[in-house]
Amino acid sequence: MKTANPFVPAFITCMREGYSFKLFRADVIAGLTVAIVALPLAMAMAVASGASPDKGLVTAVVAGFFISFLGGSRVQIGGPTGAFVVVIFDVIQRFGFNGLILASIMAGMILVIAGYAKLGKLIKYIPYPVITGFTTGIAVIIASSQVKDFLGLTVKNVPADFLNKWYVYLTNLDQTSVYAVVLGALGLATIIICKKVSPKIPSYLVSILLISALAFIFAMPVDTIGSRFPNLPEGLPTPVWPTFSLDEIRELVPSAFTIAFLAGIEALLSAVVADGLIGHKHSLNQELVGQGVANIASGIFGGIPATGAIARTATNIKAGGRTPVAGIFHAIFLLVFLYTAMDILAYIPMTALAAVLFMVSWGMSDLKHFIQIAKISPSDRTILFLTFFLTVMVDLTVAIGVGVTFASLLFMRHMARSVEVRRQKHKADEYESQDGELVTDDTIEIPDDVIVLQINGPLFYGFAAEFCDKLKSLEDMPRILILRMRFMPYLDASGENSIEDIIKICREHKTYVIFSAVRPQPRAILQKAGIHKNLDGAIAVDFEHALEMAKQLLADKDFMNKHVDPCSHK
Repeated sequence: MKTANPFVPAFITCMREGYSFKLFRADVIAGLTVAIVALPLAMAMAVASGASPDKGLVTAVVAGFFISFLGGSRVQIGGPTGAFVVVIFDVIQRFGFNGLILASIMAGMILVIAGYAKLGKLIKYIPYPVITGFTTGIAVIIASSQVKDFLGLTVKNVPADFLNKWYVYLTNLDQTSVYAVVLGALGLATIIICKKVSPKIPSYLVSILLISALAFIFAMPVDTIGSRFPNLPEGLPTPVWPTFSLDEIRELVPSAFTIAFLAGIEALLSAVVADGLIGHKHSLNQELVGQGVANIASGIFGGIPATGAIARTATNIKAGGRTPVAGIFHAIFLLVFLYTAMDILAYIPMTALAAVLFMVSWGMSDLKHFIQIAKISPSDRTILFLTFFLTVMVDLTVAIGVGVTFASLLFMRHMARSVEVRRQKHKADEYESQDGELVTDDTIEIPDDVIVLQINGPLFYGFAAEFCDKLKSLEDMPRILILRMRFMPYLDASGENSIEDIIKICREHKTYVIFSAVRPQPRAILQKAGIHKNLDGAIAVDFEHALEMAKQLLADKDFMNKHVDPCSHK
């Protein structure tokens, strides 16, 4: 797989490699195909987020252009996605649309800084159960938000929280519109049938066109985009920098970080999927930069947050798109629709968009992986359900924070349990030679006045206290203690502190400490802590030399007869 250049947009890389008319033709066709798929999705995502459908189209045009032009992936298609629906809806409810624009711009700045700070790799460390939990939770929330339009309920104010929302639905079922339900069900059936017949059919667009035509021809009394959002503007709005105050910025910081986090996660996941399909590796940090600029631009043009869309990116690849030009033309075609088709789009029934969002939610939920993770282990299952529950019942920001924190704590607990301090009482089964290879030698005896403790695993704060307890549990302190550290790859500040405690304990009992085969990272930590210089005489290159050093000390009458300050012997 070919690797992308860091901090060079994929568009520039493709142009430098040479761009042919054959590629251009394929990219134009792919761009048109993706634009047809993205048209209903962009409107549906905006409506689900509490914004007008034109905001979704503006976002798909502006953000989609910059994600392709400045991003690090050759085939990434950007626009509004389901991941943002919950956050956008919450921000609009609390701070208004101006607050959302400001949050989008702040999130874009965060992404640009993260990209140039090379923080892209950190996103890879988000546990998969957390991602699956909040993604499935978002899918449930999106689907729940569309029940009103799917049933044609005339309830004006639907609560934002999950339980109260469903209470309102259930207590107002008598308002259900048969026309809306029939059209919505037909829309769902059309999408499902089209997907089964051929993945190449733009099922969402076919469904919306069919339902819109039926509703118009038979003059069905259903709510439409035109009746819900009268006087929709045509074309791109004038770019405007939002007004703000320091207090607004301070209040929007959590939402901005959540938007940036979701944008980074979904964009990089989409780019990874695309890498496997086209054989080119994306530049993950440049992708973050492109996503950041796209969200800043979307906010300035009055759009909503955007990121890479996995389904639209896959559609682009299957349609023949191989360079960012396809994504740029996808934005150009959507811009044409924005200027010429707004009057026609006004006839789309809201129940048709609800059907589209039901299918989007089903695709987001990834039920197969949700069930699979739930079966793997109790800890993964706990993280999955906790993140899912908090996403649906509390707040997405809380869900992500608690999920990642809880997953980290469980990981540290598992790591602490995996660390072992083993005492070798008789013969050394194996030891590490100076060249790093394991050597088995039953002829090596451990002298009676020597105790060997082998540390297997990282010595960090999750295990540091137990390490000291292991030494304190010894019935009699030996004259010499050998700590085998060949299999200890990592040492943190807590582990270093425990080593200092061990040195103090040994000093009190006149026990000499020999460190065997200290690896580079622990040695560097000991050096930075200021105790490394006092250990130079007590560090052996490998276990064989440690045993030899111990035998020489035991044979030294002066060493055996007088108090020796451990770790000061030269």
